[in-house]
Amino acid sequence: MGIAAKIIHEQRERLREAGSDRWRIVSAQLAAKVGPMAVRGALLAPRLGSSRGIPLIGRGVRVRNPHLVRAGADLLVEDFAEIQGLSRDGIRFGDGVSIGTGTLIRPSSYYSRAIGVGLTMGDGSSLSPGCYIGCSGGVTIGDETMLGPGVRVFAEDHVMSDPTAGVKEQGVEWSPITIGAGCWVASGVTITSGVTIGDGAVIAAGAVVTRDVPAGAVYAGIPARPIGTRSTP
Repeated sequence: MGIAAKIIHEQRERLREAGSDRWRIVSAQLAAKVGPMAVRGALLAPRLGSSRGIPLIGRGVRVRNPHLVRAGADLLVEDFAEIQGLSRDGIRFGDGVSIGTGTLIRPSSYYSRAIGVGLTMGDGSSLSPGCYIGCSGGVTIGDETMLGPGVRVFAEDHVMSDPTAGVKEQGVEWSPITIGAGCWVASGVTITSGVTIGDGAVIAAGAVVTRDVPAGAVYAGIPARPIGTRSTP
């Protein structure tokens, strides 16, 4: 069963379980949405570096340098997302990855800067609408990890060690970011370069993460600090 048929089937079953007698109408509406997405995916798939099946591609999606993008099964990219494939290691999506509306994935600038490292996303992970993944220094996201709306990830930072020179002329330095498996990064979080977030960690909405987060920890605030663990009652 392809991803389009799977989505329609699962929605129909949920409506039936909820006792809705309008599941046929809702299913028809959903089919009208995902049908064109499947057509766009069929057109894009041969241009990708590899693709396990036909992805669902929303309206206005831009995939630059698609030959450097590798897609697992059941990839879903919602409307007006942008994926820039130009990178040293490419962009790699596991199975069941979803990319929310308006999300930007940029390992490299379009305008004469160095080519960045790229992004790897594990199976079942998701980027909610409005995320920005700046993966010039390399970003790795583990399996079944959720990034909420508007999460910003920056795997580079401006050099500003020379106070006699402008920040812009000192350039940038890259440092990889790793977000483990089974994490929840809530809406509006910013993750700065060089950070590692351990498996199962939770980052509260609006936090700015500037240092490593242990597995299973719950962090909040600016800068983010520990407020508990997931085992805390």
